[in-house]
Amino acid sequence: MKKNASQKGESVSLPPASQFIDAKINELADWRGEMLSRLRALILRADPEVVEEWKWEIPVWSHDGIICTGESYKKVVKLTFAKGASLDDPAGLFNSSMEGKVRRAMDFREGEKINEKALKALIRAAVAFNHSKA
Repeated sequence: MKKNASQKGESVSLPPASQFIDAKINELADWRGEMLSRLRALILRADPEVVEEWKWEIPVWSHDGIICTGESYKKVVKLTFAKGASLDDPAGLFNSSMEGKVRRAMDFREGEKINEKALKALIRAAVAFNHSKA
């Protein structure tokens, strides 16, 4: 059996996570790619210090811990907030994974508008929560 570079203990240089996220958006090539791109831009504007990562084959945005992930499905684009159950959501953005004790998510469907102001506030609240636990 041949060993790959990581099994041999060699360093493997991967492209930055942003390139994987760009590729995912381009791969979707429909409303889901456009929605994921809009959500990504909003996250980056809400927290200029956010770190983009590529884990579990999906985009992940972090700052002192995971803020949220961005998943795409046939009928929705989902933002899952890692510690969403601990965040105040006065605008009622969370509409998925409500039974979880830790995570909360929001599903965006084709043509749906984004409450940008409320989502930015939720992103900033997630950063503040992560920072308080760091």
